[in-house]
Amino acid sequence: MHAAVFQTPFMPPTRSAREVFKWAVDRATVADQVGCTEYWVGEHATQSWECIPNPEMVLSACALNTEKIILAPGAHLLPYHNPASLAIQIAWLTQVLEGRYILGVGAGAYPADGTLRGFTDLSKNHKMLSEAIELMERIWKGEPFHQEGEFFKAGFPEEDPSHPFRKMLPYGGKVRMGVTGLSANSPSIRFAGAHGYLPLSVYSGTAFVKNHWKVYSDAAAEAGRPAEREDHHVVRDVFVADTDAEAKRLAKEGGMGKAWAEYLLPVYKQFGIIDGLAEGTGVDSADIDLDFLAEHVWICGSPDTVVAKFEEFQETVGGFGTNMIYDYDYLDDPAPWNESLRLLAQEVAPRVKLPSAAQG
Repeated sequence: MHAAVFQTPFMPPTRSAREVFKWAVDRATVADQVGCTEYWVGEHATQSWECIPNPEMVLSACALNTEKIILAPGAHLLPYHNPASLAIQIAWLTQVLEGRYILGVGAGAYPADGTLRGFTDLSKNHKMLSEAIELMERIWKGEPFHQEGEFFKAGFPEEDPSHPFRKMLPYGGKVRMGVTGLSANSPSIRFAGAHGYLPLSVYSGTAFVKNHWKVYSDAAAEAGRPAEREDHHVVRDVFVADTDAEAKRLAKEGGMGKAWAEYLLPVYKQFGIIDGLAEGTGVDSADIDLDFLAEHVWICGSPDTVVAKFEEFQETVGGFGTNMIYDYDYLDDPAPWNESLRLLAQEVAPRVKLPSAAQG
C-alpha cells in the first residue's frame, strides 16, 4: 500500500492565510522526505475550514522543495475555470515538475462555491466537467482547432512563421487524472471508471468504499477499460504513535479531533452520509463522538495495530492501492503529527499488501 496526503486543508478559521500557506508547503516537504508517494491540495473558495482557493499556488511553491513526491490539485473544479487557461497552466506545471503531477478534477460539491461564480443551478456541473476535460485534452495535443461547446469555447492557434510561439504541452505528452467521490453510487466515480481516471473514495464507511469500487469497475467494463485495484485511492484518517492509547489521545486532543468536532461531523450530516460511519457498530449516528471516531472511523494505534487494522480493512473492501490521509492543524506542535506520517509511510504502508484475490 502507498501512503499519500490530502491537504484540503482542515485548518480552523482562526489561522491566517499565511499560516495555512506555510503549513501546506512545509507538509509537502515532510511528506516527500518520509516517503509518501503523493501530495494532494484542495480547491475551495468559500469554506471556512477548507481555505486554499487555488491549489496551484501551493503546488508551485512545493515544486522546488520536493524531489520525488507527486503533486496534485485535489481537485480543480472545472465548471468554474476557463478550460483553455487551466490547460496551459497545468501543462506548464507538469514541465516544472518533470512529470511529478496528477490532475484531480471535480464538478464542485459546495453550492456556495458555485454561487460565488454566479451559478444558481449546479445540475449541469457534471456536463460542464466533461466538456471542459474534452477541450483541455484537445489543447494538450497541440494541434490547431476551434471548438464552441454548450458551455465553453476554446481552440489552439495555427502556427505563424512570422511570430513563433512555444507549444506548452504536458510533460511526457499526457496528464494523469483522478476524480474524488463522496456519495454512494457516485457519478464522479462512475465518470472516472468510464474515462480511465484514478478513483479517490472519501471514507464514509466500508459500504461506501465497496460501492465505489463496483461503480468504478462496472463503468470501466462498459467502456472496455481495465480496472486495477492498485489505482483505487481511499481517503481515511490515520494516527500512528508508539502505543494505541497515545495515538488515540493525540488524534482526539489535536487538530484531527477539533476538525471533526467543529466541522466534519456537521458536514457529514449536511451531505447525508453520517449513517455510513456508524453502520455495523450498533451505535446510532446521532451518538457519534470523538471516542467513537478514534475506535471505528480513524485508524489509530501503534505501527503493529495500524497494520492489522489496514489488513482487515483491505480484506473487507476488496483491496486498494493508496491510502490518503487528511491533513490537520498540528501547527503549534507538529512533531507527533510528522512522526505519525513517517511511521505510516515507512513502517505501516510497506507491510500492507493487496488481498490475494485482488492481486489476480
